[in-house]
Amino acid sequence: MKIEGLLSEKNIVLNLDLTLKSQVIEKMITLVEGHAGVSDISRLRADVLHREQEMSTGIGKSIALPHAKTEGVTEPVMAFATLSSDLNFDSIDNEPVRLVFLLATPEDMLAEHLKLLGRITKLAGREDIRQRLILIESAAEVIELFKEEEKDLPHI
Repeated sequence: MKIEGLLSEKNIVLNLDLTLKSQVIEKMITLVEGHAGVSDISRLRADVLHREQEMSTGIGKSIALPHAKTEGVTEPVMAFATLSSDLNFDSIDNEPVRLVFLLATPEDMLAEHLKLLGRITKLAGREDIRQRLILIESAAEVIELFKEEEKDLPHI
């Protein structure tokens, strides 16, 4: 399982122009609505919001990673967005966010969930990849970037 295999163009939005963390999370959830792996969008929303209340998923380096292990999905589901301007996400480094990944996996896929979180963090944590993602102009380019960067990484 690779990031590029989980993303599709319809689950990617570029230059999202929202001003509140709650709006961004809601938009990320609506991006996966209708995905074949989403069995209960209300449950997915509740679990993502519950996880966010426990601790901000602003992980630093301009990245937010709202996520949940949830019965609302039957397979891993992912969405990605770039933001048109800096957004306060209550990040651990107190820096604003420009890149947002949503990840939801079934509750019984803990190992895969953690590996995917780690992969996102490892790749998007690189300054060169973050800069490319911020400047990218199409959803297809996002997928191609991850395809290229993951080509030598093992499947999860």
